[in-house]
Amino acid sequence: MATCAASQTGWSYKGKWKWRMILLPIFLYFVHLIPVNPIKEDGLNPKSRKRIMPDLLTEPPAIDPVYEAHVYCNIPTIAERSMEGYAPHYFKLASVQVLIRHGDRYPLYAIPKTKRPDIDCTLLPNRKPSHPQLEAFIKHMSKGSAAQMDGTLSSLPRYPSHSLCEMGELTQTGVVQHLRNGQLLRETYINKHKLLLNDWTAKQLYLETTGKSRTLQSALALLYTFLPDFDWKKINMRHQWSTIFCSGSCDCPMRNHYLEEEQRRQYSLRVKNNDLEKIYVDMAKIVGIPTRQLRASNPIDSLLCYFCHNVSFPCTKTGCIGMEHFKVIKRHQLEDERERQEKKLYFLYALLATHPLLNQTVNRFQRIAEGKKEEIFVLHSAHDVTLSPVLSALGITEARFPRFAARLVFELWQDGKRPKEHFIRILYNGADVTFQTSFCKDYYKRSSKPMCPLEKFVSFVKRDMFLVFNSTSYYDACHRRPL
Repeated sequence: MATCAASQTGWSYKGKWKWRMILLPIFLYFVHLIPVNPIKEDGLNPKSRKRIMPDLLTEPPAIDPVYEAHVYCNIPTIAERSMEGYAPHYFKLASVQVLIRHGDRYPLYAIPKTKRPDIDCTLLPNRKPSHPQLEAFIKHMSKGSAAQMDGTLSSLPRYPSHSLCEMGELTQTGVVQHLRNGQLLRETYINKHKLLLNDWTAKQLYLETTGKSRTLQSALALLYTFLPDFDWKKINMRHQWSTIFCSGSCDCPMRNHYLEEEQRRQYSLRVKNNDLEKIYVDMAKIVGIPTRQLRASNPIDSLLCYFCHNVSFPCTKTGCIGMEHFKVIKRHQLEDERERQEKKLYFLYALLATHPLLNQTVNRFQRIAEGKKEEIFVLHSAHDVTLSPVLSALGITEARFPRFAARLVFELWQDGKRPKEHFIRILYNGADVTFQTSFCKDYYKRSSKPMCPLEKFVSFVKRDMFLVFNSTSYYDACHRRPL
């Protein structure tokens, strides 16, 4: 899902392996969680607005590409149910770590010889979708010079402001999505569980983002409603150069090997899909370019943006790209997602790609369980190619591909009756997926407690992740060739 969507086309913004990730997000799109209604106003040029979204009120009985696209857009029009913060009354919340995907953005790619979607990326509180705190957010962002921003982050704008969106720029919809996320998390973790008190300190937060304006701005939007009018002097935003957040543990040849195998699988599936090829040929004729050039432009990236913002697909003198083109490409993506689960190549890639990030998560939880009071709230602002492998590595196979502003939350709880015992919960877009994980499925069958022992998570990350590679460590798994 790299559409008005697909985030990064690589696990880093530099390095010789970057080109090998270009294909990965092209096919790995969609999420399907709740139906949403189309928005009526979204900052578009009125002359270009034509309603293309059908109303979907209930989930269809079978997989429907249009329904999946609706959910993927994640248009903030209805209240969202969430299970964050649920635990027996005698449990105490000790820490929360949140991994988010950036909000709705302008396309990364343009369809050649067509007009770009006319979308306004300035923030206007009286334009829908909006949020009660949007105006205050804009004012607060203008005061952010006191914040500590690593590296190139200090040169990035703290909120979107172009009247015609730039490529990959966060939209007002994307800002509102994360204002809603932050508000929801505040109601649970601050108001109810008092995770951070009014005199919270900078050491209690760990904030990290990739070097794109859309991830920095998404993090700031969530943070603003989570800690309204926060003191900028307490904000230290770290720059993560890798989209898989591997930090200093990125050297992993076998991860690259499994990624290449996964890309070969994707290519094989695509060339066997005659319906998809016919659609590409037809679209190429409409815009007047070779089929290969059209395919290379990743047209779904632009088309999803038209769809999510309720704008008619582009036309030329030869004809118009239509819903049938869109549905065939989307259906192929869903088929690819299903085969991806079956073949397991992506799973092997995911285990090695996400170990560094999951290891950081476990280490923080262990320190807090031992009594440390630092970094009790962690926020990583990232991309679809960050969240997707984490879900796969954890064994959450039923999860749909990360939508715009998706959130994956890790909670650490202390048992009030047995203070030395700690448990975790994992939630994806508000749904409790703890017992969908590979390391806690069996525990659920034997225990009445609605969470998973921290030790099981620790054992999974420190040992069990490597068993499938016949290895006992991350380094060995990364360098041992399969027999």
